[in-house]
Amino acid sequence: MQIGPYQLANKLILAPMAGVSDRPFRELCRQHGAALTVSEMVPSNPALRLHKKTLLKTDHSGDTGLRAVQILGTDPGQMAEAAKINVERGAQIIDINMGCPAKKVCSVAAGSALLLDEALVKRILDAVVDAVEVPVTLKIRTGWDIFNRNAVEIGKIAENAGVSALTVHGRTRACKFNGQAEYETIKKVKQSVGIPVIANGDIDTPEKAAFVLHSTGADGLMIGRAAQGNPWLFSQINYFLDHGKNLEKPTVADIQSTMLSHLEQLYGFYGNASGVRIARKHIGWYFKQLGTVHPSIQDKINQAQVPSQQLALINSAFNLLTIDHAA
Repeated sequence: MQIGPYQLANKLILAPMAGVSDRPFRELCRQHGAALTVSEMVPSNPALRLHKKTLLKTDHSGDTGLRAVQILGTDPGQMAEAAKINVERGAQIIDINMGCPAKKVCSVAAGSALLLDEALVKRILDAVVDAVEVPVTLKIRTGWDIFNRNAVEIGKIAENAGVSALTVHGRTRACKFNGQAEYETIKKVKQSVGIPVIANGDIDTPEKAAFVLHSTGADGLMIGRAAQGNPWLFSQINYFLDHGKNLEKPTVADIQSTMLSHLEQLYGFYGNASGVRIARKHIGWYFKQLGTVHPSIQDKINQAQVPSQQLALINSAFNLLTIDHAA
């Protein structure tokens, strides 16, 4: 798949996820086969540009792949300026968020709320594309609700504005993450535009990935929640698409090694105190790959305050799991 001048190695992209798609997780997913990873959404609000959290989200030091940054906002001028600033900071692709369903985002008419105002969508896209030399991509939902599915119209606006690729999540804003994603609208978008279309939503197995590609005709796939605690999903999907059969699932030792390496990266990136706190959700996701972990053990891990304590408790949990698996 081609995005502007960039030829991606495969069809798989890590979705921008708030609080998840930080530099350590993006790097981990690249190592396991994601051709492109997109940063957490960065606000275009000038008052937040130098905020510590914003600067961390746009920290590309040590990145080994294409640097794609997603920006969020409603003002065309601010969005254009945010795009330029992020390119100056190292972004090679600018992605625009018009898909986030979160209440705090939509309440200020950003994210998927923009789908209600096609004229504003056009002004934002025109402003951002004109502001930077790098490719601009767009992420949307199928519409505001099931009675207002306008992804095809938005796709045409995007193509006419010079957007290089379009990601469509197969739900409306009203659906949030409930129910099942639908792919018919994504198929209609793909049939209506000439730019690459990337399908997103409920792609959680290699078989599902192949089905979505076949049923929509999409050029690529964006994977979000299914990669949490499961970065191996990218290599599994790539292998299935190339060979038509499944890779072996990661062993307990594989999961332990990957988790510990990931946590060390989190401690280094955020500092020990914040790293331990941020690691807790990732630990829970990793343990889901192994089935049940006794709640008392999980509680002790979540109460750890320093890296050495957190790591020791995790290793103890894996020792118990190894004994259980061997029994």
